[in-house]
Amino acid sequence: MAERSFKREVQDLKLGAGETFTGEGILAITKALLESGVGYVGGYQGAPISHLMDVLADAQDLLGELGVRYEANASEAAAAAMLAASVHYPIRGAVTFKGAVGVNVASDALANLASSGVTGGALVIVGEDYGEGSSIMQERSHGFAMKSQFWLLDPRPNLPSIVQAVKQGFELSEASNTPVMLMVRIRSCHVTGQFACADNQRPPLSVRDALSEPRRDFARVVLPPMSYQHERDKVENRWPAAERFITEQGLNEMFGPETAPVGLVVQGGMYNGVIRALQRLGLADIEGRSAIPLYVLNVTYPLVKDEFLAFAKGKEALLVVEEGQPEFIEQGLAAMLHRAGSPVRLLGKGLFPMAGEYTGQIMLDGIAGFLKDTAPQLLPGQVIAPNAPPPEMPDLSQTVPIRPPGFCTGCPERPIFAAMKLVEQELGKHQITGDIGCHLFAALPPFEIGGSTMGYGLGPASNAAFDGGGARRAVSFIGDGGFWHNGLSSSIGNMVFNRSDSVAIVVDNYYSAATGGQDVLSSRAKNASKATGNPISKALEGVGVKWVRQIDRTYDVGHMRDTIREALTTDYDGPKLIVASSECMLNRQRREKPLRAQAIREGRRVEAPRFGVDADICTGDHACIRLSGCPSLSLKVLDDPLRDDPVAHIDQTCVGCGNCGEVADAAVLCPSFYRADLVHNPRPWERLLAGWRSRIITWLQARRARRVLDFGEAS
Repeated sequence: MAERSFKREVQDLKLGAGETFTGEGILAITKALLESGVGYVGGYQGAPISHLMDVLADAQDLLGELGVRYEANASEAAAAAMLAASVHYPIRGAVTFKGAVGVNVASDALANLASSGVTGGALVIVGEDYGEGSSIMQERSHGFAMKSQFWLLDPRPNLPSIVQAVKQGFELSEASNTPVMLMVRIRSCHVTGQFACADNQRPPLSVRDALSEPRRDFARVVLPPMSYQHERDKVENRWPAAERFITEQGLNEMFGPETAPVGLVVQGGMYNGVIRALQRLGLADIEGRSAIPLYVLNVTYPLVKDEFLAFAKGKEALLVVEEGQPEFIEQGLAAMLHRAGSPVRLLGKGLFPMAGEYTGQIMLDGIAGFLKDTAPQLLPGQVIAPNAPPPEMPDLSQTVPIRPPGFCTGCPERPIFAAMKLVEQELGKHQITGDIGCHLFAALPPFEIGGSTMGYGLGPASNAAFDGGGARRAVSFIGDGGFWHNGLSSSIGNMVFNRSDSVAIVVDNYYSAATGGQDVLSSRAKNASKATGNPISKALEGVGVKWVRQIDRTYDVGHMRDTIREALTTDYDGPKLIVASSECMLNRQRREKPLRAQAIREGRRVEAPRFGVDADICTGDHACIRLSGCPSLSLKVLDDPLRDDPVAHIDQTCVGCGNCGEVADAAVLCPSFYRADLVHNPRPWERLLAGWRSRIITWLQARRARRVLDFGEAS
């Protein structure tokens, strides 16, 4: 089950001409696709592009009614390859995945697509989460667009502009026979607003119709000598056609006065931040009307020379607002000015930082610094002193600990790494690599297991240099999402082919859990539109792995420890695979909590396990915390002058997974953990029994208190 359901919201996708759509950017993108007559849509569902794939999945019925083919692709590469349908057929297609990391995975397919060119409009919607909101390496998709020469849209982050960009993206693709990439930041995905709807359109030619009349054109096959002609076609035909369309259709926008000594060149996605900074400087009103000329690049590649030089004419200086590095746009514009012999000063990086997200304060300081240096007369008074030293802030880095991501309460992956830590205490430290996914959190305290990741599904492959044997066997971890994405062929197949003597542990939590809880091939739940229930262990055996161990309850720390120890010490010379399976607790709670709450409301008897720590028994050495790290396991200070150290304590966020007790038992720590079952709507005899127990416990506690008091008086 996905992290968020859009079953209710997708009903608004049926709105037609004369009606107004109100909602989030991701829903607006989907509506724009339907209004554009898209023939097929797909994408990698494990890529967190702010739920766009979840919207498409929930809208499958509507897509089917319109004759639109929908597919949840196995990877970004598979999604990009799907756009091959638009190479020979005039069918509009769109796929979606995360920005830089998805583009890297899809690079081979995208490069081939850009080389052959397209007949139907081909749109790649990427979630470009550059900056602090990103969970990946800090890169931009812009460089890949330049390398393979497909056009890059970066619309202003409001619903009308986003919807228009989708429609114009298809038109630009068809006008230039080139795939187009539409970049949407996380703020664009979740910005709310309104736009005037149009009717949804059935594709003029559906993929089903195309099958009845297959087409071939060897000139579009990426082989010599055709590939040489593809390059000439890009430069001589597609690029000029794209520039003409961008100019004639006004895809880029200009705001503010026609004449001024200075101007701003702005990435479309940065527009809201720029306007807010100008408002704070008194240079834009509440409706966004700017006193400074703005050239807004809703198309950041290709840059249109004539359009830019016309904007620059008569100005003394321009500021380029370009987030991220390298400064591709600034370099391109500087080359245009140089070749045109223009005296206009071009500024950008330097006033703005080379790297990092452009927050509101950074935007304010950069624009104010530019105006103070080039046109101080435009600043209404001393609104801000951009070169003034910032106020002294205390250095909190030494006193406030960092808060890195970690496993959720009750996560079934935590006991896997507790077991690994116990094995390392016994056998010594091992070479360990991780993979993309929740289990990568094990590299952080308290486990500190693994220290590298090379890409989704490449965890075992990144240990290949250590696969030849040594003092200790290398260990790698890979999630079920990464396993099906790329790991089965690139990692496990690599281990089998090269007769690796290493150990790989597949962390199977039944879902693409880290990115929203979508189903994968090995998910145990039934899915009406997808094939689930395909065991990972069977796939391993299918590619030639002989040593496979299946564990269906990772919370059994002792069993996990013994199995890992066996893999590391066995005489078997070959790849050793452990499939460690337990359902993602977050998804389990999403499913079970509503059912449990409904049962309680209906008066049915419900048991809810709770765990606790007996403060009188706990010694306070906190080894349990070092081997668990569960957010519900914390510290408690006792009102006992003889007990200086706090004891372990389990708070009310506990979900009753039992891992803390299992760890305590496997590590032979202490018997202080206990389990209590909280009974909702108990039977009458249970109420009576509970009353008797309460009275007996109260009497025993009172007797003990009297004995303690008597002992104190006697002494």
